[in-house]
Amino acid sequence: MRADLGSIGVTTAFAASLLGCLFLVFGLVRGKPVIVASGHRFVPIVTAGAVLSVVAMQWALLSHDYSLAYVAANNARSTPLLYTIAGMWAALEGSILLWGLILAGLTFAVFTKYRARRSDPLVGWATAVMLGTCTFFFALMVGPANPFTQLALAPANGRGPNPLLANHPLMAIHPPILYLGYVGFTVPFAFAIAAMATGRMGEGWLVETRRWTLIAWGALTVGIGLGAWWSYEVLGWGGYWGWDAVENASLLPWLTGTAYVHSVMVQERRGLLRVWNLSLLCATFCLTILGTFLTRSGVISSVHAFSNSQIGPWILTFFGLCVALTLGLIFWRGDELRSTGTIDSPLSREGAFLANNVVFAAFAFVVLLGTIFPLLVEAWNGDRLSVGAPYFDTLTTPIGLVLLFLMAVAPVLPWRKASGEVLSHRLQWPLVFGVVVTVACVVGGLRGVSTLLALFLGAFASGSALRQLVLATRAARARGDSRLRGILGRANGGMVVHLGVILIAVAIACSQAYSSNTEFVLKAGQTKTFKGHTVQLVGVRTEFIDVARTGGISANPDPQTVVGKIIADVRIDGGRIDRPAITRFAERGQAVPTPSVRTGFIRDLYVTLVQPPAADGGTAVIGFYVQPMIVWLWIGLGLMGIGTLLALFPGRRRRTTSPTSVVDGSHEAIPVPQTAGAAR
Repeated sequence: MRADLGSIGVTTAFAASLLGCLFLVFGLVRGKPVIVASGHRFVPIVTAGAVLSVVAMQWALLSHDYSLAYVAANNARSTPLLYTIAGMWAALEGSILLWGLILAGLTFAVFTKYRARRSDPLVGWATAVMLGTCTFFFALMVGPANPFTQLALAPANGRGPNPLLANHPLMAIHPPILYLGYVGFTVPFAFAIAAMATGRMGEGWLVETRRWTLIAWGALTVGIGLGAWWSYEVLGWGGYWGWDAVENASLLPWLTGTAYVHSVMVQERRGLLRVWNLSLLCATFCLTILGTFLTRSGVISSVHAFSNSQIGPWILTFFGLCVALTLGLIFWRGDELRSTGTIDSPLSREGAFLANNVVFAAFAFVVLLGTIFPLLVEAWNGDRLSVGAPYFDTLTTPIGLVLLFLMAVAPVLPWRKASGEVLSHRLQWPLVFGVVVTVACVVGGLRGVSTLLALFLGAFASGSALRQLVLATRAARARGDSRLRGILGRANGGMVVHLGVILIAVAIACSQAYSSNTEFVLKAGQTKTFKGHTVQLVGVRTEFIDVARTGGISANPDPQTVVGKIIADVRIDGGRIDRPAITRFAERGQAVPTPSVRTGFIRDLYVTLVQPPAADGGTAVIGFYVQPMIVWLWIGLGLMGIGTLLALFPGRRRRTTSPTSVVDGSHEAIPVPQTAGAAR
């Protein structure tokens, strides 16, 4: 019954998506409003089909219906409730189902928000694009990635989820947030295609999609950060980002999306960079599809990737169609995309955003080349190559430093043109702050040219962002507003995001430059020292946890449901005991590490059990890492999330004495250009 309900839901969503897309395209091309209205009516049916299929899958997981191949492969009776629910996105078919649910939900949200404007061709074409995308993903579920395939003979128990995906709560929340970011860019992409299809190349579609874009970008940011946190807490290698191909697949659309959310402000205000913005937005969507191919086709081996599948050619074909469609429309509308004005000076807000675009594009190219080059070589001659961290670190470090410099200078630049006097006045205190922080770091014993340069630029950029926020709160106080009301809006929220990015950049620079690690071979009771820390192995013990029977330690565990945990009791600096472990899962026959992380504001102490003793009284291998500034990564991630939320709410703009001027994010008067592209 569950399989039948799920199949009905998937098939219904596929058929409704296809019919809705066809009705909309036909009605819009032929100018028949009645047919267009009929096409819109399929959207709730798509959403209902997606919800029904997800309910059926969750019902099957919670009831341990092992007649479904997906449930038998990714669930067991001993699987805890949280990971039973999260099992829906723990493997290929279920992850596509989650993708379809989010995509259908966003399509319904667009359908609801613009219910009064469904006769508008811009909304019609955008809905058609979203339904076309739904058609593709539900076609995968009807065909090669069917999550409701049934087994001829249902087993008594399933294999259970991959242990790496069932030993930390972040795996329950990280994928849905990441997918919301991935799928969320479908909305602005759909409106961009609609703008080119209708020839409405003004700034109206940008206004329609501003919040959709920010939500998608914020979700992708938080999703990537939570993935890095999961990697740090679970995998036991002491790191948070390894330039894995799947990690890069999520970073690529973030880079182009970040360039777009900056660049789009120039088009809204001055009508410039139209081709840049369309190209960046379409590239962001296409890179999400490319990332889907990398993670779900089986072409790469990664702890983050899904197993080999048959959907790779399907996704690659869809990726090619999206690229061809966007390039064709951009070339078709080339004349209409020409801006009415030009950038007056490189020393202007517009000039800084253009430089920002170039740097982010270079960053994305470096990551893309390092990610797909081994695949291209293997496809060409069968050789297996590997592009590791040294390539990425060497090429992205200078790009990161340039971006920090732009973050310091760009917020204080006025539109059109900056004078030397204005720049020196606005940059004076941020520059002093950067110098003071750098001198303090040198006095404190920090060394390394690139790291000190990162610290200087980070402090310089922080001073610039804080200056903007201080001006915002002062202006709010002068108006009688609360301080929170004063920092609402895209410009001020962006400054909070900048502070988060700076914290992350500084934490990365310090953790890479000043981290250290070693491995100790210790017997019980033995102590060794490293970097001023004493590490004592108190002892090693084994616990058997029978989740199915007792949910706790069991003397007589069922061998089918046992979880065996080898725990090392390690005393650090004579204080409390850390307990790194190796957990062996009987159902999967796998052993996974569980590091112990002692977090501090200055440094983390990270302990792993690399190898347990072979016999009683033998030696264990203990990994010990001293990782500076790691907690600031997660604090920076939180600031980026908060800044995104602040940017979603409209800030107050006050007029100056001139009716043709407004106030920019720094609360300093800037003339509004009287051009067709000026912001409304």
